[in-house]
Amino acid sequence: MDARTVVVVGGGISGLAAAHALVSGVNPPRVVLLESSPRLGGKLAGDVLEGVPVDLGAESVLARRPEGVELIRAVGLGDDLVHPATTSAGLWVGDRIRAIPPTVMGVPVDPAATVDVLGEEAAARVAEEKTLPEPALTEDVAIGRYVAERMGPAVTNKLIDPLLGGVYAGRADEISLAAAVPELYAKLKTAPSLLAATAELRVTSQRRASDGKPVFAGIRGGVNRLIQALETDLSSRGVEIRRSTTVRKISRTPAGYFLETGPVPAPDTVFADAVVVATPASPAARMLAGLVPTASTELGAIDYASMAIVTLAVRKSDWPEAAAGSGFLVPSDEGRTIKAATYSHAKWEWSSEAGGELAVLRCSVGRLGEEYVLQRSDEDLAALATADLRKAVGLDAPVVGSLVTRWGGGLPQYAVGHLDRVDRVEKAVAEHDGLAVCGAAYRGVGIAACVASGSRAATRVRAHLDALATMGS
Repeated sequence: MDARTVVVVGGGISGLAAAHALVSGVNPPRVVLLESSPRLGGKLAGDVLEGVPVDLGAESVLARRPEGVELIRAVGLGDDLVHPATTSAGLWVGDRIRAIPPTVMGVPVDPAATVDVLGEEAAARVAEEKTLPEPALTEDVAIGRYVAERMGPAVTNKLIDPLLGGVYAGRADEISLAAAVPELYAKLKTAPSLLAATAELRVTSQRRASDGKPVFAGIRGGVNRLIQALETDLSSRGVEIRRSTTVRKISRTPAGYFLETGPVPAPDTVFADAVVVATPASPAARMLAGLVPTASTELGAIDYASMAIVTLAVRKSDWPEAAAGSGFLVPSDEGRTIKAATYSHAKWEWSSEAGGELAVLRCSVGRLGEEYVLQRSDEDLAALATADLRKAVGLDAPVVGSLVTRWGGGLPQYAVGHLDRVDRVEKAVAEHDGLAVCGAAYRGVGIAACVASGSRAATRVRAHLDALATMGS
């Protein structure tokens, strides 16, 4: 009997991970991967700036989760795994870069340690939180609003906003606590106070840190190398990869699934015994509208934020000695153009070595509701980022080169109730044997979370194919 066919729709890291999981087991199915754009990788991309390799999207993998690192090793890049030389970032508040106090994703652990960032009055408000009634959370809340009510708005504006904004390019007063910081949400169901919950989680975090295992990992030459390695691996295993192929509609018959692609006047049809939808929420909603209307409606309600990465190269001799650590974050209410800056040459030894006399750094610009910032030209964004760096760290020299990478609709927003929404999507999809969804829109936006999502989708699909084999149909 010919091998069953699985079509994976979407060639970002989630779809590639799903395809890899499908063909890595015994008796693998035939896998066809359809990607709407001319390139694979989604938000993972790379380029060369002034001869130096650079990541244009994500630059690291959460190493405390195994999925991302395991995939890197599986495709032959294990020897190129590296860890940051420093992860000590600061906060640009007022006239200088300040140390970030101990927090759990921006929620303070020690009120006294917040004085430099928040000021004495706001720090005193934080200390008063332990006198409030117990949190006793029973349902999801917006982390920014909730913390502002218990600790004061300064905590949300100066700490939570920049830390979470770097992950989601969103606004703290709209982000789901349960989805963004699930460990804290769980603690707040029984903890006597928010401070008690963060203190307990901080102890747990310190125990993990004492095991000597790095929190983050990268790949020498850039995390984007994972995409080419995956493509090479998948092709060697017989996966058929079709670029510039948009799926508009998925339908089902007793024989299996049919995916409509190609131009509307002359559509092509691709048959599959099973399908993994690994696209962002909006295209997933469109292609599932007729097949799983409940899931389509829920997915259509997920918002996305746009942002840009401004990558700059400067001479190392011009880089200010005072600019210490790996970079800094910027609260939204500080009125700056950039929201964060990473000194790649300081964070990654391979970047410093590859740069020679040049230092590479990257700044993030834009977040939900700030699309107007991204309407500026590349030249304007690079100039604005450079001007902010001059004010922040005293960079008083021209940049040697710049790259501006725009990620329109790049980051899904996890609004209050997001995990319940995902549950409803997955429940509706589960009613269709052999159909699965995965990606950053569901249970995590990082590389490791996306790889895990793709692997779960592959497991579900393989279970369906095994059932078909058992029935002999």
